[in-house]
Amino acid sequence: MKKPVLCIAFLVGAIVAWGQDILISDKNIRFIEYTGFPEGSSAWDDIGYNPIENGVYVGITNHRDKVALYVYSPEKDDMQFKGFISDLSYLRPFQWQAKIHTKFVAGNDGNMYFATDGGESREEYLMDHPKGYGGGFMMKWDPLQQKLTNLGMGLQYESFKDIDIDPESGKLYAITYPQVHFLIYDPKTNGLKDFGRLGSGHVPRVMFTDQWGNCYYVDWRQRLIKYEKSLDKLVFAPTSLPSFRGTPGEHIITGITAFAKDEIKGIIYLLTYGAKIIAFYPRQNGIGKVEDLGGVFDIAGKESWNYYVPNLNVGLNGKLYYFIGGHGIYAKKDRTLFMEFDPQLRTRKILFDYPSSVIVEATGSNTRDKEGNLYFAGKKSVPRNEGNKKSMLAESGDSPTIPFLVKFNPDKKVQ
Repeated sequence: MKKPVLCIAFLVGAIVAWGQDILISDKNIRFIEYTGFPEGSSAWDDIGYNPIENGVYVGITNHRDKVALYVYSPEKDDMQFKGFISDLSYLRPFQWQAKIHTKFVAGNDGNMYFATDGGESREEYLMDHPKGYGGGFMMKWDPLQQKLTNLGMGLQYESFKDIDIDPESGKLYAITYPQVHFLIYDPKTNGLKDFGRLGSGHVPRVMFTDQWGNCYYVDWRQRLIKYEKSLDKLVFAPTSLPSFRGTPGEHIITGITAFAKDEIKGIIYLLTYGAKIIAFYPRQNGIGKVEDLGGVFDIAGKESWNYYVPNLNVGLNGKLYYFIGGHGIYAKKDRTLFMEFDPQLRTRKILFDYPSSVIVEATGSNTRDKEGNLYFAGKKSVPRNEGNKKSMLAESGDSPTIPFLVKFNPDKKVQ
C-alpha cells in the first residue's frame, strides 16, 4: 500500500507545484492611477514604504516645476493626493524643484524622508544663473500632522539623487549631483558633514543601507563604498562589482540601478547598469561577500549587458521581480518585460510582456507592504497628440508618458 500513497503524494505535489507555476495572471497585478495632477508625466526612484503607517509614498513630476506627493493605503485601497511639494514646503519661485529622484525612506519616528532634484536643463547649464538651480532640499513628511518640513539645502547648486537613513540615529545619508558628494545630515542637530566627491562624469545614483545602518554607494570604478558608522569613515572595496566581459565603460561607471533586501536571509540583491544581478552579504565591519548571480535576461541562451532595469523587489517567496525596459533600451523591441528570478536556481521567467502603450518603464527599489504586495512606479507612453498639452516629455524623450502605481503580489490576487 505504500507505493500508491507515494505516487498519490507525488502527484498531488506536482499538481500544487504546477498550479503555483501558472497561478500568476493579470489578477496578480494592478495599475493604480494618480488623480489631481493631469500634468504629471513620471516618477523616478521616488517611491517608498512606511511600515508604521502602512502607506506607499510616490512623487510625481511634470519635469518642469511641479512635484506632487501621493500616499497609497493598501488597507483602504485608496490613493491620496497630498499636494505639491513647493506649496507644502513654502518654496519661493527661485527655489523651484523639478522632481524627486531619491527614494522615500522611513524613520523610526514614523516620518518619511526624501530630497529634491533639479531634473531639467536649467539645473545643468544655468546653475549659477538667477533663474538657474539653487540646490536641492531635504524634506520630512509627518503623516500624523499631515505636514511637510523643509530640512534645508545640502550643497549650493547641487541636487540630490538618492538618500537613505540610519534607523538607530536618524541620520540621513545623501548623494548629490552633478559633483557626486556624499553627505550625512543629522536632523536632530542640523549638522551636515561632507565626505567629498566619490565620482566624476556619471552618478551611480542609488545608495542603500544594511541591518546595522551602514550606508553603501558605488564609485566611478564600480567599487562598493561603505560608510562604516563605528569608524565614521568610508571603506572602499578592493575590486569592482561583477560585470560582463566587454561591457562598455559607461555602463560600468554608472553603477547600481536598484536594490532589494531579503531581511530573513540577510542578503541585499543589487542590479547594475551593466545588467548583472548580484547577491551582497553585508558585514557589520568591513565589506561583505559579493556573489555574481548572472544577467537579468538571456536570449537564445546568451546573457548580455545591454538591458535597462531601474527597479527591483523581493517577494515573501524569496524570488526577485523586475521590469526590463525604458530609456530606449529593451530586451524585446518596444516592449517591457516583467521578470521573475529565482536566486537559488538562478532561473529567469517572463511573467508579462507589455507594449509601451501599457507600460514603458518602471522604477523603484525595495518597496513591499506587510501583506507581501510589491510596488513599482510605472508609466506608459501615449501618442504626442494624446498627451496633456501642459505636460513635459519624459526624460527619455520618446513620447509623452502617463504615470501610475504598479501593485503586484506573486502569491495572491490583488484585483
